[in-house]
Amino acid sequence: MRRPAARPLALVALVGALVSTGAAAPPPAAGTPAKVPVAVGYGGAVASVDPDASAAGVAVLRSGGNAVDAAVATAAALGVTEPYSAGIGGGGYFVYYDAATRRVHTVDGRETAPASATETLFQENGVPIPFAEGMTSGRSVGVPGTPATWRTALDAWGSQPLDRLLKPAVKLARDGFTVDATFRAQTQANQDRFKDFPDTAALFLPGGQLPVVGSTFKNPDLAATYTELARKGTGALYRGPIADDIVRAVRKPPVDPAATRVVRPGDLTAADLRAYATKRQEPTRIRYRGLDVYSMAPSSSGGTTVGEALNILEGSDLSELSETQYLHRFIEASRISFADRGRWVGDPAAQDVPTRQLLSQRFADSRACLISPDKALTSPVAPGDPRSPAPCATTGESAPTTYEGENTTHLTVADRWGNVVSYTLTIESTGGSAITVPGRGFLLNNELTDFSFAPAAPGVPDPNLPGPGKRPRSSMSPTIVLEDGRPVLAVGSPGGATIITTVLQTLTGHLDRGLPLVEAIAAPRASQRNQTTTELEPGLWNSPLRGQLEALGHGFRQNPEIGAATGVQRLPDGRWLAAAEKSRRGGGSAMVVHPHGRP
Repeated sequence: MRRPAARPLALVALVGALVSTGAAAPPPAAGTPAKVPVAVGYGGAVASVDPDASAAGVAVLRSGGNAVDAAVATAAALGVTEPYSAGIGGGGYFVYYDAATRRVHTVDGRETAPASATETLFQENGVPIPFAEGMTSGRSVGVPGTPATWRTALDAWGSQPLDRLLKPAVKLARDGFTVDATFRAQTQANQDRFKDFPDTAALFLPGGQLPVVGSTFKNPDLAATYTELARKGTGALYRGPIADDIVRAVRKPPVDPAATRVVRPGDLTAADLRAYATKRQEPTRIRYRGLDVYSMAPSSSGGTTVGEALNILEGSDLSELSETQYLHRFIEASRISFADRGRWVGDPAAQDVPTRQLLSQRFADSRACLISPDKALTSPVAPGDPRSPAPCATTGESAPTTYEGENTTHLTVADRWGNVVSYTLTIESTGGSAITVPGRGFLLNNELTDFSFAPAAPGVPDPNLPGPGKRPRSSMSPTIVLEDGRPVLAVGSPGGATIITTVLQTLTGHLDRGLPLVEAIAAPRASQRNQTTTELEPGLWNSPLRGQLEALGHGFRQNPEIGAATGVQRLPDGRWLAAAEKSRRGGGSAMVVHPHGRP
């Protein structure tokens, strides 16, 4: 593997100073595992945003379970402690490295539109409905894919039964977890939506009040639902009483009669739930600095967009550049790859997606020549044609990047045998559709808002319009990096369309700039998505780098927080390193099975 050159001490000091500006995570309440952003040891590792969830995964590894088992247990626990980000009412993408075969596999567990959906799903009288009305509605709910993802992964690669893996989550839901500042803040941000749904308000706003930091939050309905899934299998969500309850909630949203909010019903049917299936498909793969980088193929745009950007950057020695020039090239590669994403990537079941051509080095080279070292490009940049690449050529007009909800969650797991899982799961917006399935304890997604409500620009082909049974385009980018067939690291993040830039910046920060993985995750972020301005976190907004980049023609706007990544890394001595956020979302939780040496 090509190693980055030693970093100048001034740059290391600058990055360290910027990283240290984040607020420290609050101390945990008694009985709650501490949040630690980095852990090193043997026997396997788990990194997630939540200590209870990471502990559930580590417990499975200690009991002899493998990485797939631990990933399912961690995800189920996140459905309890991170209910506004993920849960059985949502979907996601699962990337798995099998140490025995040295192969990477993926599961597309993305939500699907009802069979009745058309391109005008979010239009009335030929006009798109307001986004806020789409996101809080039955119309935005897709068929959940998370339970089916667990079943697919466990059937293929798991070693422990689902009922055993759900026990930690059942206990968490029944006995409760400690409310932290992030949970309260997310509840408060959704208070106006939640209060209009009696079941949601009763669960998350008991007595009309926000949860108190340090209090215990219990969800007995979810404990009962998990227990039913443990007994009957995940198929119980797709047919039977749970499925009937989901369909009823979507088709006739349980809204408070006194609410003034417009809540449109959806057209999800029992047949849509019965017809749902995950897709096992080949991962995306590119070569970068002698490494193999694997991720999700469409319906996610993560693998193609991160992969294209890395291919564009392949021609620059990022380790030798100044911090300004590194960020300049990172921003420009992101801008260009998002232009191509908007034109070409959607659900491959509904249209042709030129995945192989988008990931070709020839196409990346034809796009890289657009980058000047002394002048920023102006967005929107027009797409290229991966089917017939020509140097610096563009084709047609660009399609604007549509909005994607930013509240998702990501977990990474490794086991003692060397298997690795990188898994991103979501219910889309913070709080999803705001509809809690009555008596079941979980929120339904509003994933269909990831579709374009109308063609993104008049006359510009848009591969992401709704359609029957179609999966909306995603930016989730669970990634695994191999060297000579063995894992180097795995990483992923929540954050809507900023997932792509977060994963890209983390990979280049670690692989090219020489930052330890936990520092590459913590470093202040920039996110350019073929828009007129690039988003910057405060650490970059308040640094001299902003002015130096503005001198090149970049425009910026501030974003207080971008992403919340986790990762695992295999060290040369055979130990695993787990890494999570130092401060974003209150800090993440990294754990290993044996932190003090081999068992």
